[in-house]
Amino acid sequence: MARSKQPPVRRESSSEFFNKSTATWEETNDGNHGSLSKKNANSSNDPMDKAAKVVAAEVGETKDAGVVQLVIAVAGIYASFLTWAYLQEKLTTTPHGPVEKPEVWRFPVFLNTIQSVFAATVGSIYLLASTPRGQSTPPIIPSRSILLPLALVAVTSSLASPFGYASLAHIDYITFLLAKSCKLLPVMFLHITLFQKRYPLYKYLVVAAVTAGVAVFTLHSGKSKKKSESRNEEANVAWGLLLLSVNLLFDGLTNSTQDYIFTTFRPYSGPQMMCANNMMSSLVTGLYLVASPWLVATGFGEWFGMDVAGSGTGELGAALEFMRKYPAVWKDVLGFSICGAIGQVFIFYTLSTFSSVLLVTVTVTRKMFTMILSVVAFGHRLSQMQWLGVGLVFGGIGVEAGIARQEKQAKEAAKKAAAAAGRKTQ
Repeated sequence: MARSKQPPVRRESSSEFFNKSTATWEETNDGNHGSLSKKNANSSNDPMDKAAKVVAAEVGETKDAGVVQLVIAVAGIYASFLTWAYLQEKLTTTPHGPVEKPEVWRFPVFLNTIQSVFAATVGSIYLLASTPRGQSTPPIIPSRSILLPLALVAVTSSLASPFGYASLAHIDYITFLLAKSCKLLPVMFLHITLFQKRYPLYKYLVVAAVTAGVAVFTLHSGKSKKKSESRNEEANVAWGLLLLSVNLLFDGLTNSTQDYIFTTFRPYSGPQMMCANNMMSSLVTGLYLVASPWLVATGFGEWFGMDVAGSGTGELGAALEFMRKYPAVWKDVLGFSICGAIGQVFIFYTLSTFSSVLLVTVTVTRKMFTMILSVVAFGHRLSQMQWLGVGLVFGGIGVEAGIARQEKQAKEAAKKAAAAAGRKTQ
């Protein structure tokens, strides 16, 4: 039978192509919306906040996922970071030794170094496991130009932690948690002063509500005491809040630098950032620990109070001696580090499976549960005015999260509408 000539078939042009280096479908330059690949991040004292802050503008459309995946993601984040927060408070507040002369853990740099080493190891495994078969593993440091911003992230995140832990000597853990919820304040301050950026009115109102909540909680945290004792306590609280403000400022600088990395060095994924940041942080804090015996003997070390144990041996020697005297502390240190590292992986899993909107909700509720856990586990008693302060803080955060959720959904709907209109015109 003779073959009949078929009329030519017109093929519709596609606005997507498969990027072999990232193993994802991406839009071409003339497409109507950006890359579908997801980029995540990691940076601050709280590993969840480190990872969650940077990805808000980078995460694309929500993937279809089942209820089982949702339960695994949310349960993993809650279990990891509630345990992490519990061990953090236990480590920094539990007295050891004789009652007349108790000792408390005061080695934040050593603790952060152990956590960074664990997170770098887990991040490397996660990077290898998340790379599709047949594809080469993405380099942790893809170019020389990324080294400087990565080094800045490592330095600022390493500097932030000691100030945060030092503040716990002057304020209670609940105040610490509430103030750490004010992360929007330093980020907005840096963007307004350095980048001349302006924000909508509701963000200023949220910051005002959160700041007022922390102030109300702090002002009503003391019991009736003598005037001299009250003045000393007020001075301690003020000093603690100042140290915590420095911590938040470094956190804001860390997050802003990570934003710059993700917008400038594309494609750069969350596992790559997790590995790079924790490896460089381990290097920075490890060098400090090695040099600490020499630093504490200098005027610089004396002025900054680097001899935390008063032994003159530096933080590394003092921390090892503390754990030799109280071996049970090792369990809390390792548990703290493991929970922080695994929690970061659950964050990246959530962001690669769902949208950042879900993570915002989980972040807010996780902080509320952390505070409730602290009240129950460590016997904190809050007055009515303190509960009012708590309500202002989480109310402000909740409003901000709700508006962010609506904005995110509106942007995704607009992208889908634009994509559909683009396909019709082709």
